[in-house]
Amino acid sequence: MDKNYKVKVNNSLEYEFSEEEIKALDTQKTSDRNYHLLRENRSYKAEVFKSDFLNRTYEIKINSNIYSVKINNDLDQLIEDMGLSLGTSQQVNDIKAPMPGLILEVNVKEGDEVKEGDYLLVLEAMKMENTLTAPRDGVVKSVTVAKSDTVEKNQLLIEME
Repeated sequence: MDKNYKVKVNNSLEYEFSEEEIKALDTQKTSDRNYHLLRENRSYKAEVFKSDFLNRTYEIKINSNIYSVKINNDLDQLIEDMGLSLGTSQQVNDIKAPMPGLILEVNVKEGDEVKEGDYLLVLEAMKMENTLTAPRDGVVKSVTVAKSDTVEKNQLLIEME
């Protein structure tokens, strides 16, 4: 199966290349960071200024013009198509019950400032006490449960700003 690469230049122009097209490109490495390219009988001098291999981002100078380049391979494209991302975290605003149970303790109220890891409440489930903690620094927007409430799985317990 032929691999495909999506390339975004200067955060605006997008191109798609197959591995076959890339192999057909006539390139010669002239020094550590410099290349000479021939494409459709035109000659180009390229220099790689900055490279971040892990994030696949590069700054390249071609014939005295500088371009920011981001390369996505098949895996990057699949992850993006699934609505997921690597290396970035999603901000959690809703704390939901991970399982059905009984609220034993509520340690916060609306308007409280919390730090990541602070204890928010204690949920008893299957004869075990589970302490739910703040996933990030923030302010408690609302608390929708009280001590002795029974809750269902995925029920909203606390909302944060």
